[in-house]
Amino acid sequence: MAETGSTRRVVSIHLEDAASLRQSPEAEQERAVAIFDLIEENEFVPSVEHPGPYHLVLAVQDNKLVFDLRDTENQEVYKFILSLTPFRRIIKEYFDVCESYYAAIKASSLSQIEAIDMGRRGLHNEGSEILRDRLAGKVEMDFGTARRLFTLICALHMKT
Repeated sequence: MAETGSTRRVVSIHLEDAASLRQSPEAEQERAVAIFDLIEENEFVPSVEHPGPYHLVLAVQDNKLVFDLRDTENQEVYKFILSLTPFRRIIKEYFDVCESYYAAIKASSLSQIEAIDMGRRGLHNEGSEILRDRLAGKVEMDFGTARRLFTLICALHMKT
Protein backbone atom coordinates (compact mmCIF):
# COMPACT_ATOMS: atom_id res chain seq x y z
CA MET A 1 0.00 0.00 0.00
CA ALA A 2 1.14 3.58 -0.53
CA GLU A 3 3.19 5.19 2.21
CA THR A 4 2.15 8.41 3.90
CA GLY A 5 3.36 11.31 1.79
CA SER A 6 3.53 9.07 -1.27
CA THR A 7 2.84 10.48 -4.69
CA ARG A 8 0.89 7.29 -5.57
CA ARG A 9 -2.35 8.98 -4.63
CA VAL A 10 -5.24 11.00 -6.05
CA VAL A 11 -4.75 14.76 -5.63
CA SER A 12 -7.85 15.91 -7.49
CA ILE A 13 -11.08 14.37 -8.66
CA HIS A 14 -13.61 15.47 -11.23
CA LEU A 15 -17.04 13.95 -11.79
CA GLU A 16 -17.90 14.15 -15.47
CA ASP A 17 -21.17 16.03 -15.99
CA ALA A 18 -21.29 16.97 -12.29
CA ALA A 19 -23.08 20.21 -13.15
CA SER A 20 -26.04 18.23 -14.51
CA LEU A 21 -26.48 16.20 -11.33
CA ARG A 22 -29.60 17.23 -9.44
CA GLN A 23 -29.44 15.93 -5.91
CA SER A 24 -30.90 16.61 -2.52
CA PRO A 25 -28.94 18.95 -0.24
CA GLU A 26 -28.02 15.91 1.89
CA ALA A 27 -26.65 14.01 -1.13
CA GLU A 28 -24.76 17.11 -2.30
CA GLN A 29 -23.19 17.39 1.15
CA GLU A 30 -22.18 13.71 1.14
CA ARG A 31 -20.59 14.11 -2.29
CA ALA A 32 -18.67 17.23 -1.25
CA VAL A 33 -17.44 15.56 1.94
CA ALA A 34 -16.41 12.42 0.01
CA ILE A 35 -14.36 14.51 -2.46
CA PHE A 36 -12.75 16.55 0.31
CA ASP A 37 -11.93 13.48 2.40
CA LEU A 38 -10.64 11.57 -0.61
CA ILE A 39 -8.23 14.35 -1.53
CA GLU A 40 -7.08 14.71 2.08
CA GLU A 41 -6.38 11.03 2.63
CA ASN A 42 -6.24 8.21 0.12
CA GLU A 43 -4.17 5.25 -0.90
CA PHE A 44 -4.49 4.77 -4.64
CA VAL A 45 -1.92 2.64 -6.45
CA PRO A 46 -2.79 1.85 -10.07
CA SER A 47 -1.07 -1.03 -11.85
CA VAL A 48 0.96 1.27 -14.10
CA GLU A 49 4.54 2.44 -14.00
CA HIS A 50 3.78 6.07 -13.21
CA PRO A 51 4.79 7.56 -9.87
CA GLY A 52 1.79 9.90 -9.54
CA PRO A 53 0.26 11.99 -8.19
CA TYR A 54 -2.96 11.43 -10.13
CA HIS A 55 -5.92 13.46 -11.21
CA LEU A 56 -8.98 11.21 -11.47
CA VAL A 57 -11.93 11.81 -13.77
CA LEU A 58 -14.92 9.58 -13.07
CA ALA A 59 -17.67 9.29 -15.65
CA VAL A 60 -20.54 7.08 -16.73
CA GLN A 61 -20.54 6.35 -20.45
CA ASP A 62 -22.73 3.79 -22.20
CA ASN A 63 -23.81 2.40 -18.84
CA LYS A 64 -20.21 1.77 -17.81
CA LEU A 65 -18.03 3.43 -15.20
CA VAL A 66 -14.94 5.13 -16.64
CA PHE A 67 -11.83 5.76 -14.55
CA ASP A 68 -9.55 8.21 -16.35
CA LEU A 69 -6.27 8.78 -14.51
CA ARG A 70 -4.20 11.78 -15.55
CA ASP A 71 -0.86 13.20 -14.45
CA THR A 72 -0.14 16.75 -13.27
CA GLU A 73 0.26 17.81 -16.92
CA ASN A 74 -3.25 16.46 -17.67
CA GLN A 75 -1.80 13.64 -19.81
CA GLU A 76 -3.61 10.31 -19.73
CA VAL A 77 -1.79 7.81 -17.52
CA TYR A 78 -4.29 4.98 -17.28
CA LYS A 79 -7.89 4.59 -18.39
CA PHE A 80 -10.15 1.66 -17.71
CA ILE A 81 -13.84 0.85 -17.76
CA LEU A 82 -15.96 -1.17 -15.34
CA SER A 83 -19.44 -2.51 -15.87
CA LEU A 84 -22.02 -0.94 -13.58
CA THR A 85 -24.05 -4.18 -13.49
CA PRO A 86 -22.39 -5.57 -10.31
CA PHE A 87 -23.20 -2.29 -8.54
CA ARG A 88 -26.86 -1.89 -9.55
CA ARG A 89 -28.48 -3.86 -6.71
CA ILE A 90 -26.33 -2.39 -3.96
CA ILE A 91 -26.71 1.18 -5.28
CA LYS A 92 -30.51 0.82 -5.49
CA GLU A 93 -30.67 -0.56 -1.95
CA TYR A 94 -28.30 2.16 -0.74
CA PHE A 95 -30.46 4.90 -2.29
CA ASP A 96 -33.60 3.39 -0.73
CA VAL A 97 -32.02 3.27 2.74
CA CYS A 98 -30.64 6.82 2.33
CA GLU A 99 -34.14 8.10 1.54
CA SER A 100 -35.44 6.36 4.67
CA TYR A 101 -32.58 7.81 6.70
CA TYR A 102 -33.19 11.39 5.54
CA ALA A 103 -36.93 11.01 6.24
CA ALA A 104 -36.21 9.49 9.66
CA ILE A 105 -33.98 12.40 10.65
CA LYS A 106 -37.01 14.68 10.34
CA ALA A 107 -39.57 12.58 12.18
CA SER A 108 -38.22 9.47 13.94
CA SER A 109 -36.76 8.60 17.30
CA LEU A 110 -33.02 8.46 17.84
CA SER A 111 -33.05 4.65 18.07
CA GLN A 112 -34.90 4.39 14.72
CA ILE A 113 -32.43 6.79 13.09
CA GLU A 114 -29.49 4.82 14.47
CA ALA A 115 -30.92 1.51 13.18
CA ILE A 116 -31.43 2.91 9.70
CA ASP A 117 -27.96 4.47 9.77
CA MET A 118 -26.42 1.10 10.68
CA GLY A 119 -28.12 -0.43 7.64
CA ARG A 120 -26.96 2.45 5.47
CA ARG A 121 -23.34 2.05 6.63
CA GLY A 122 -23.53 -1.70 6.08
CA LEU A 123 -24.67 -1.24 2.47
CA HIS A 124 -22.00 1.41 1.94
CA ASN A 125 -19.36 -1.02 3.22
CA GLU A 126 -20.69 -3.76 0.95
CA GLY A 127 -20.54 -1.44 -2.08
CA SER A 128 -16.99 -0.46 -1.14
CA GLU A 129 -15.91 -4.11 -1.00
CA ILE A 130 -17.52 -4.78 -4.39
CA LEU A 131 -15.56 -1.83 -5.77
CA ARG A 132 -12.28 -3.10 -4.35
CA ASP A 133 -12.97 -6.56 -5.78
CA ARG A 134 -13.81 -5.13 -9.22
CA LEU A 135 -10.65 -3.02 -9.21
CA ALA A 136 -8.37 -5.94 -8.28
CA GLY A 137 -5.47 -5.99 -10.72
CA LYS A 138 -6.19 -2.42 -11.82
CA VAL A 139 -5.89 -0.32 -8.66
CA GLU A 140 -4.92 -1.12 -5.09
CA MET A 141 -6.59 1.07 -2.48
CA ASP A 142 -7.43 1.13 1.19
CA PHE A 143 -10.97 0.69 2.49
CA GLY A 144 -11.48 4.40 3.25
CA THR A 145 -10.60 5.34 -0.32
CA ALA A 146 -13.00 2.67 -1.63
CA ARG A 147 -15.79 4.04 0.60
CA ARG A 148 -15.32 7.58 -0.69
CA LEU A 149 -15.17 6.41 -4.31
CA PHE A 150 -18.34 4.37 -3.80
CA THR A 151 -20.10 7.53 -2.61
CA LEU A 152 -19.00 9.31 -5.79
CA ILE A 153 -20.06 6.38 -7.98
CA CYS A 154 -23.50 6.60 -6.38
CA ALA A 155 -23.58 10.33 -7.17
CA LEU A 156 -22.78 9.61 -10.82
CA HIS A 157 -25.28 6.78 -10.95
CA MET A 158 -28.15 9.10 -9.99
CA LYS A 159 -28.15 10.56 -13.49
CA THR A 160 -28.12 7.24 -15.34
